[in-house]
Amino acid sequence: MSAATFPGGTSVSLLDVYDDLAPDGVCGGSPHMHLASTESYVVIAGEGALHTVDAGGVRETDLREGSVVWFTPGTIHRAVNHGDLRVVVLMSNAGLPEAGDAVLTFPPEVLADPERYAAAALLPAGSPETVAGAAARRRDLAVEGFLQIRDSVRAGDVQPLHDFYRAASRLVQGRAGAWIDVVERGPAAQAAQTLNTVRALVAGDAGHLAQSAVSEGMPLGGEPRFGMCGRLRTFDVSGGSGGR
Repeated sequence: MSAATFPGGTSVSLLDVYDDLAPDGVCGGSPHMHLASTESYVVIAGEGALHTVDAGGVRETDLREGSVVWFTPGTIHRAVNHGDLRVVVLMSNAGLPEAGDAVLTFPPEVLADPERYAAAALLPAGSPETVAGAAARRRDLAVEGFLQIRDSVRAGDVQPLHDFYRAASRLVQGRAGAWIDVVERGPAAQAAQTLNTVRALVAGDAGHLAQSAVSEGMPLGGEPRFGMCGRLRTFDVSGGSGGR
């Protein structure tokens, strides 16, 4: 781990939330859930809402410039765009979302078939128009499953939510073992380093201060990609661009 890695072993992205209509008449992204990582939105422009479903029920949280919200693993979330919504996304456990930590709320019959799920979640290569169309179809299928879960929880029936949790865990079980190394090299290593630093200070040793540095997160080139919630520009915050 680089000493200059972004705080907490987190990742940083700039998100322009989709502004096209889903079948239920709501503008926004694909409902999904993270199984191991906490996500945060820092709203820098526009207005919208965060629609969530979790063990505590159904909630809609307003988003406007200056809003800061975060949600833990198991929170099904949907970014809704009421006008030019743009957010900075901070994800704990940098590397896990890219490794498949997120599961979309496709209908149960899709979740039950790993090959069918993978095909529905995949965005093909091609022109921006081709990829945008595939992203919209993926979003619409996730909305279909999301509405079933949301409406059941609103009616007091949490069984579909727990069924989704079980299906999601089955989908990631085969690859979750590789996530241990991501966590150990990222947030766990940073926490251990900080703990060692504090212990050294207690002992009167401030030698780490001589290793101070400034790093800059650089955009990972090309056009913003089509993510689950919108057009996404990610940044390299591994510390490799640091300098003194």
